[in-house]
Amino acid sequence: MKINLNQLSSHLQNKLAPCYFVTGDEHLLVDEALDAIRAVARDRGFTSRDLHVATTGFDWSSLRDSGANLSLFAEKRIVELRVPTGKPGRTGSQAIADFIGNCDDDLLFIVVAPKLERNNQSAKWVKALDAAGVMVTVWPIDRRELPRWVAARMRAAGLQPDSDAVTLIADRVEGNLLAADQEVEKLRLILGEGKVTAGDVGDAVANSSRFDVFKLVDAALGGDARRAVRILSGLRAEGIEPVIVVWALARELRTLAALTETVAGGGNLASGMKKHKVWTNRQGLVRGCIGRHKHGDFHRLLRTAGEADQAAKGQSPGDPWQISTDIVMGLSSS
Repeated sequence: MKINLNQLSSHLQNKLAPCYFVTGDEHLLVDEALDAIRAVARDRGFTSRDLHVATTGFDWSSLRDSGANLSLFAEKRIVELRVPTGKPGRTGSQAIADFIGNCDDDLLFIVVAPKLERNNQSAKWVKALDAAGVMVTVWPIDRRELPRWVAARMRAAGLQPDSDAVTLIADRVEGNLLAADQEVEKLRLILGEGKVTAGDVGDAVANSSRFDVFKLVDAALGGDARRAVRILSGLRAEGIEPVIVVWALARELRTLAALTETVAGGGNLASGMKKHKVWTNRQGLVRGCIGRHKHGDFHRLLRTAGEADQAAKGQSPGDPWQISTDIVMGLSSS
């Protein structure tokens, strides 16, 4: 059975299906859908969770073993499988279908994947999940819907925004729902519950703008190395986790690298920016940054961002802040 995200809450109030397939590219909304399913499952006695991530080289027998071990425990269990590519392959597809066939009342099976390509929507494993349980499709929030989403988010946090306050936040986050959620939480902490005007939002932004992760990225794109490094230092002083900074830099670098490939292949940069959802008010920054760099520069910086990510997570030696500084200087250079 297929449902949209806005139908999930009412569905969960009625019953819990034996399996759920949550698919989409909006990470915040996907995570919240998963949290809702897990919360209801906990209330109904599912007290433990096995997590499998099907990256390259994943041993699909571990999924089968996870189900086989259920009989050894007197507890209900969630088995969660993440398929980052959305393509488990022939072996994985069969393993998922077989696992579904062995589900019982003591097992809740949750599968998570990005938005499926059209040719994957009819795959064996997708059909098996759809037939046995519930497929939750998480659609992105487009630019026209974003103000309404922001307003609902603010009201849920106890804020009472006017229309100008909503518009200001929606314009500021540029489609990034995680950033929007952080802005709402920041306003709640600064202002408390109650009415919120555009002036309130502006004051809150002014108080934190120089320590803003997204301002860091824009300063680097604009070639303002001094300001970018100053913002980076501020973020560090404020106690921001370096993994958040690295995420923002890597996200921008992936877009820049893809756009340079488009141009190198004879494609149109404007069309490429539209395809990669670069908002109109940022296209000048992106165009200028690409114009200052050679083909391959962004791929090199993206590899450096991978090193920074590993360092930030303690998976390799190195100072993630210093590596991030190197990335910022590389982006800002001419």
